[in-house]
Amino acid sequence: MIDERLKKLAKNLVNYSCSIKPKENILIEAMDTDEEFLCELVKEVYKQGAYPFVTPLMSKLNRQLLMGTSEEREKLRCSFDLPIMEKMNAYISVRSKNVYENSDVPKENMKAVNVHYSLPVHHNTRVAKTKWVILNYPTSVVAQNAGMSTEAFEDYFFNVCNLDYSKMDKAMDPLKTLMEKTDKVRIVAPGTDLSFSIKNLPAIKCSGKHNIPDGEIFTAPVKDSVNGTIKYNIPILSSNGERHEDITLTFKDGKIIKATSKSNEDINNIFDIDEGARYVGEFSFGVNPYIKKPMLDILFDEKIMGSIHFTPGSCYDECDNGNKSSLHWDLIQIQTPEYGGGEIYFDDVLIRKDGRFVLEELKGLNPENLI
Repeated sequence: MIDERLKKLAKNLVNYSCSIKPKENILIEAMDTDEEFLCELVKEVYKQGAYPFVTPLMSKLNRQLLMGTSEEREKLRCSFDLPIMEKMNAYISVRSKNVYENSDVPKENMKAVNVHYSLPVHHNTRVAKTKWVILNYPTSVVAQNAGMSTEAFEDYFFNVCNLDYSKMDKAMDPLKTLMEKTDKVRIVAPGTDLSFSIKNLPAIKCSGKHNIPDGEIFTAPVKDSVNGTIKYNIPILSSNGERHEDITLTFKDGKIIKATSKSNEDINNIFDIDEGARYVGEFSFGVNPYIKKPMLDILFDEKIMGSIHFTPGSCYDECDNGNKSSLHWDLIQIQTPEYGGGEIYFDDVLIRKDGRFVLEELKGLNPENLI
């Protein structure tokens, strides 16, 4: 018998996250995912009078395809899949895999995937033109990455994913308003002193409409305004599964002029993929009250309560600062006391200290007020 919490999750994805309407087309892509849950998603789509289409994927098979891929193959794959994505009104991705599965795929192969497939099919079409949501499904593999038993991780997963995101959405309103009135931002933390402008750029609330789990509000820096240094303090994976720790980036007039990684000397290869990869496309606050530590899963880690991410690569269309790239790499700094603390200033006014909002109108986003 299927867990009732999974039924609730399927209902939330279809009705809240994607707001499926009659006669809409919904593509469900599933990587190593339990068949019963996919059946629940299909049932919920049909209940709305819409049309589900399911593409099952296997991570081992996908890796094998990537091991031998090429620019020519990715262009051909794009020619098959792009017309399908263009016919979709919504997209649901459900996945579970070993986060290191693609770590030995040649870098030139991953570049071909990013530039000739992911950019046109996903960034330019799926992200820009459909309602979409991405979910990482709870399995023993994901539990292991989190350092938890499978049962404990399942309980944690449902607390995170079945949170009342409508309540979070309302609590984000004061921060959205403040961000859209702000010019100068300064971030101070161990190894970090970074300044930039967000003037005249919108702030976007992420409260369960695109990712589950969710819990962030983002904008983008004015492209050439970033100056200073930022040190990211949790492990992170690149798109092909390479692990990096203690990444430090130094910026001048918006551009990364120095990049180091404690555990990987090849980090500059990532930022040399194209011109836009050395500029920043996103600045975001993580506010999910249940997510407190990293687990090498970007859908969880970028939402960590008391964190920020400052993202080299392409901006989102909803907050267009003019930077385009095949890269969008969410790099994270946690500012809670356990991770060294930190301060964020808007126009020289302290708004968050050690991961907690200090302005009265923003305290609704502190964890005790969201649970």
